[in-house]
Amino acid sequence: QVQLVESGGGLVQPGGSLRLSCTASGFAFSSYGVSWYRQAPGKDRELVARITKFSGSTVYADSVKGRFTISRDNAKNTLYLQMNSLKPEDTAVYYCEADSNQVYWGQGTQVTVSS
Repeated sequence: QVQLVESGGGLVQPGGSLRLSCTASGFAFSSYGVSWYRQAPGKDRELVARITKFSGSTVYADSVKGRFTISRDNAKNTLYLQMNSLKPEDTAVYYCEADSNQVYWGQGTQVTVSS
């Protein structure tokens, strides 16, 4: 059974940090490009960051460059998103996504940035 399970979300004050994790099972994680997306209330889902399967090349949305870092540990089948200097506009449900010949999504984890 294919699963992507996100964790690490929560409530944090502006300027704070969170680390999201996404643990994969049921497919060859290391053979997939993986990404973090987010969706705020009333807005479309948007790409936050992506890391390729082999070279580990990364891509970031302009809004998070310099604040967020995506990484992966293929030995642990886990994707990470380190989020620093969080802003209220980062509030959203964060989803991990894996794609190769098929596309898989996690169920999402809520991140709320508020004082």
